[in-house]
Amino acid sequence: MSNVSIIGLGAMGSALARALLRGGNSVTVWNRTRAKAEPLGRDGATLAADPASAVEASPVILICVDNYEVSRAILSAADVRPRLSGRVLVQLSTGSPQEARESERWARDAGAAYLDCAILAYPDQIGTPEAALLAAGERATFERCEPLLRSLAGGLTYAGEQIGAASALDCAAISFLFGALLGALHGSRICEIEGLRVDEFGSMLAELVPVVGGEVKQLTERIHADRYSGSQAALRTYAATAMRLVQQARDSRIDSEFPTYAFEAFQKGMNAGFADEDLAGLIRVLRRGV
Repeated sequence: MSNVSIIGLGAMGSALARALLRGGNSVTVWNRTRAKAEPLGRDGATLAADPASAVEASPVILICVDNYEVSRAILSAADVRPRLSGRVLVQLSTGSPQEARESERWARDAGAAYLDCAILAYPDQIGTPEAALLAAGERATFERCEPLLRSLAGGLTYAGEQIGAASALDCAAISFLFGALLGALHGSRICEIEGLRVDEFGSMLAELVPVVGGEVKQLTERIHADRYSGSQAALRTYAATAMRLVQQARDSRIDSEFPTYAFEAFQKGMNAGFADEDLAGLIRVLRRGV
């Protein structure tokens, strides 16, 4: 019997398996396409013939497939579900907070303890200090699995017993990351149009990251405290700056969608009467929904 099984051996699942093997764990693996499992077999993993055998082999089951729907389809099979009873199911697939809650209910009905996790890393970062992993679920279950999870990510964070917390924080972090990356892409086009080196622009952004991180921290602290004043720039200043970016894009005949979105978001805050307040005040517009 191994001490952990992994179901799903795409790029991420395979990276998880290798990190666990490097950590000295006995690992059983299964993948729908056996060819993806065979290299791990040569590295010391035990290859399961089917999902039922993988579940049967270990007290802790890690599943890392495309999404929760695929995960449920695999685990709901008549020969798999009964074997989950008394085991810990660690969900590492991609999903929403609501899907996490539904998955926990399903796991409990099957008699399994459950952790819902979110990976904030690329496959080649797994098993390193740079990898971040969020875990949510009962504390006792987390503590039972903590040594295994720490072998996957140096940046392991327990998000608490609220089962949707890991997925929610993952979505929140990705929202910030996508905004930053799309901004970097738009900035790169500005540099290209003006004949400036894009790689030097990237180096400049890298130096700004600590400053941006500090500003984001202060912004979220003001939101948490319901305090919408005190920074050095009012919402009207952000709107004016965004309009300048829109005009630059139009003048240069490059795609203006990204700065237009920013301007329109700031404009909503101004229309709501928050023009002279801190950027944090814009959260009150977002709270209204669509």
